[in-house]
Amino acid sequence: MSSPSAVARLTRDLTDGLDGADLEDFYRDLHRHPEPAFREHRTAARLAERLRAAGYEVTDGVAGTGVVGVLANGDGPVVWLRGDMDALPVSEATGLPYASTVDGVMHACGHDLHVTWLVAAAEALAAGRDAWSGTLVVVGQPAEEAGGGAAAMVADGLHERFPRPDALFGQHVAPGPAGFYPHRPGLVMSASDDIDVVVHGLGGHGSRPEAAVDPVVTAAYVVTRLQTVVAREVAAREQVVLTVGRFHSGTQHNVIPADARLALNLRTQDRQVRARVLDAVRRIVEGECAAAGCPRPPEVTVASGYPATVNDAALDARVAAVHRELFGDGTVFDVGPVMGSEDFSLLAPAGVPYDYWLVTSTPAAVWDAAPGEDLLTKLDHVPANHSPLFAPDPSVLLPGVRTLVSAALARWAD
Repeated sequence: MSSPSAVARLTRDLTDGLDGADLEDFYRDLHRHPEPAFREHRTAARLAERLRAAGYEVTDGVAGTGVVGVLANGDGPVVWLRGDMDALPVSEATGLPYASTVDGVMHACGHDLHVTWLVAAAEALAAGRDAWSGTLVVVGQPAEEAGGGAAAMVADGLHERFPRPDALFGQHVAPGPAGFYPHRPGLVMSASDDIDVVVHGLGGHGSRPEAAVDPVVTAAYVVTRLQTVVAREVAAREQVVLTVGRFHSGTQHNVIPADARLALNLRTQDRQVRARVLDAVRRIVEGECAAAGCPRPPEVTVASGYPATVNDAALDARVAAVHRELFGDGTVFDVGPVMGSEDFSLLAPAGVPYDYWLVTSTPAAVWDAAPGEDLLTKLDHVPANHSPLFAPDPSVLLPGVRTLVSAALARWAD
């Protein structure tokens, strides 16, 4: 096994010659042309073009817009590197000279950075293939934000059509002063479930509520009562977030509608807690509808979105040690489990270890200007993922390439 310092040295050797101007041009081009989930045609074509030019055997159209590049380079472990490609339905407000040119769509989560990192890492490893032996599989994943991209690639034969991985690596841009690489062994990201609720009332004229059963009022009681689930039914040591993201009912001022629809999102880190909270949601919805005299029982539909992301502890320790050698001891720390969620882990076949870390990206001037003296206070006052103001510092372009390259080299060096 090569030492972390040896892997770090090799990483620098393979990436020192990268063209910084080309990296930034590629990134800015992707940022200007964001594409939503399962419509990443231009992004996928740009990724596939670069991979083919670097010598990869490329398969595009996986799950519609997914791209997979394979570089076989002798005996050794199979390493998968993943980058997600989709943008969000957010109108950009950054004022950047390379801001989105697509109305109502923006790379507000940084997936343009992810694709840029992935392309440059793939090119650097291909150019330096004399320094390692094994197989590299590059996965450009669609629709991470929509919650179906990884599952769709698996359903389209990802695990059968391409070499089985011995390790899977991924990373995500995050708010925080640029230049840090948070790692977490074990649980790093939460599970997420989407819950759809339909409250069935009895429609009528707004002047005669006594002749109707108003689903708006009933659904409003449901929303209010749901706030007690986390506050009163979940222990303080258990991390849970329950959000009502949508409330829709009615079409006109003087019409009592026949139904009301709620869209909920649940984030949990423990399976038993998840089951308990889902039971509480059902109980509250059914109880409020019964109390209101609704003519039909409500509908509660649970759609599992993302499983929990649980890093392999040994793999994470190995990669984190290399990142410390690359960037300095103080740049890598245990971020703790977060309530955000990802479908990254679905790409790993059963039993395959994976590692997923963060790359902080807030420009120094923005971070320094944020109010507060401590990290958590400042984090509350800088643009974060999904904000129309989210604008990562381009200085993280090369470091984000090196994190991926070094992770792959660390696995091949075992």
